[in-house]
Amino acid sequence: MTDVDLNALSHTVVWLTFGLAFVFGAVLQRTHFCTMGALSDIVNIGDWNRMRMWWLAIGVATIGTGVLASQGIVDPVKAIYTTPRFTWLSYIVGGWFFGFGMVLASGCGSKTLVRIGGGNLKSLLVFVMIGVSAYMTLKGLFAVFRVAALDSVQTTFATSQDLPTLLGGLFGGDVHRAQLVLGLIVGGAFVVAAVVRREFWTFDNLLGGLVVGAIIVALWYVSGKIGYVAENPNTLEESFVATNSGKMEALSFVSRWLTRCIG
Repeated sequence: MTDVDLNALSHTVVWLTFGLAFVFGAVLQRTHFCTMGALSDIVNIGDWNRMRMWWLAIGVATIGTGVLASQGIVDPVKAIYTTPRFTWLSYIVGGWFFGFGMVLASGCGSKTLVRIGGGNLKSLLVFVMIGVSAYMTLKGLFAVFRVAALDSVQTTFATSQDLPTLLGGLFGGDVHRAQLVLGLIVGGAFVVAAVVRREFWTFDNLLGGLVVGAIIVALWYVSGKIGYVAENPNTLEESFVATNSGKMEALSFVSRWLTRCIG
């Protein structure tokens, strides 16, 4: 593969991602799919429908990703999220801050983008601050504290931290079989929990759960299959084009490509 081919592939990956992200945003706007909104509905009015929409999306995404992985179409071990290094304290503290900030900002990052599209100026400020604070945590003011106090508290596995790999011994060492079976069991449980109540069966609820879950699966395919290069001509190593980490990613993977284009 030449540099020209690599650049063309990068364009393909980014445009496919743009199309999927467009559908993702439209569905979020139509169905009011929102993490904080789901929790607020439970706490304030005892309504679990938006949470069930989340469960349906998780179930569809888990089943679809398990099928892709079990067929060798994508390899989750090559994703940025499945390294052997399990920094559990960072996950807890980061999750707490994310949840706290989500409540103060009236929504998570995806909801913020949807509101920006609707002309909400408050969400524009929230979006800027999300980017600034994330960069400060990764490489700026808070980075030293994060690395020294949070990331240093970790558990390192002998293999990657995904469940099919960790539990592969229960399936005779057949990781692909573990990916399929666990994907069906875990994903199926979420789907059943979502659809078991008849009042959930509305068009918007089903649309939100099914489409968001399917988009997640499609994005793994775009990043992990279409964007996969067995031998990058610049490094002579395998790579995933148009990703920030050089590994298989999800909706974050266009950032480095866009930065290069703007620069």
